[in-house]
Amino acid sequence: MIDSFHQGGSERQAVQLTRLLHESDRFRVQLASLNPDGMLRAEIEDLNFDEISSYPLNSFYDSNAVGQLRRFVRHLRAAKIDILHTHDFYTNIFGMTAGALARVPVRIASRRETSGMRSPSQKKAQSFAYLLAHQVVANSEAVRQQLIEEGVRDDKIRVIYNGLELDRVTPQSSLTRETALAALDLPDELHTRRFVTIVANMRHDVKDYPMFLRAARRVSEAVTESAFLLAGEGELMESIRAQARELRLERDAFLLGRCEKLAELFAVSDVCVLSSKAEGFSNSILEYMAAARPVVATDVGGAREAIVEGETGYLVRSGDDAAMADRIISLLLEPEKAHAMGEQGRRIVTQKFSRHARLERTTELYETMLNQRQATAPIDVKRAPRENA
Repeated sequence: MIDSFHQGGSERQAVQLTRLLHESDRFRVQLASLNPDGMLRAEIEDLNFDEISSYPLNSFYDSNAVGQLRRFVRHLRAAKIDILHTHDFYTNIFGMTAGALARVPVRIASRRETSGMRSPSQKKAQSFAYLLAHQVVANSEAVRQQLIEEGVRDDKIRVIYNGLELDRVTPQSSLTRETALAALDLPDELHTRRFVTIVANMRHDVKDYPMFLRAARRVSEAVTESAFLLAGEGELMESIRAQARELRLERDAFLLGRCEKLAELFAVSDVCVLSSKAEGFSNSILEYMAAARPVVATDVGGAREAIVEGETGYLVRSGDDAAMADRIISLLLEPEKAHAMGEQGRRIVTQKFSRHARLERTTELYETMLNQRQATAPIDVKRAPRENA
């Protein structure tokens, strides 16, 4: 179950897993959402699902929510679902509640953030969802530790790292800088600039674009040919644009909006940055590394599980724009070192964070949980050649 098909880290990872499971032919996969809209839906429709059921909510506390919950319970029972896997905060609460009412044999929730994003009431609701789940998938060791601190049993948590589609972000050898700039709708006269890039949504202040812009101001003073590419969309975009003007970066900072041409974006990028106040395990960091770009990121969430300090990039304290600027400047002034860091980052991603590794670990979890639940509450897993997930 996915929240929506809008462009976001959790949504993209859920869509990726859906496709991988479907293509593995081990499970009969069904997909449901709370919101049926979003550009990622096009990536799923060629899988020819009979139906992608949707259960739109206005709130968890109105009559519509009760009605949608009943609909989903009926669907789970009618489809004889063996495994229900939810992928974010809202689907955890809605899906685990419905799954418990429908007595789905295996219920798996997910957690992708550490802290700093949820109100006290939301935390209580999330804890209730974890009680109803048989397992909680954390996308990093940092998230696992946070779950333990919140009272989730260690043996109930499984770490499965995000999987990356390397081809989506890897620049082709034939791609020229001029061609990449044109693909991004950037003027050709920028081809001599040194680009510092951030890819993060502009929906939540947790991404801390203000920190990035403060660092950018420092970098622009030290490296006059530097420029800054901000790829993301959301309701904070205009305030971010306004702050760029306040910092006198209007000629150097380019807000690209939603960017699907990541290979072209990374082809022109010299250094890639993430300035978040909190994270679970950042897809952006993995994308930067897969594109062989050095990374400067705040030391939050699972960042240090991907970045090797001084070898693939640098970690700085959240909010410390001066330290971030110093690291960016050093990489811009030492391009050979930056290149070596980027190449080492790509090697690490290929070995540890591939989508195939994610599929293997997820499939192992599903089969282990099915076997455990069958031992305690037998289910007819042989009623079809593949389990329903």
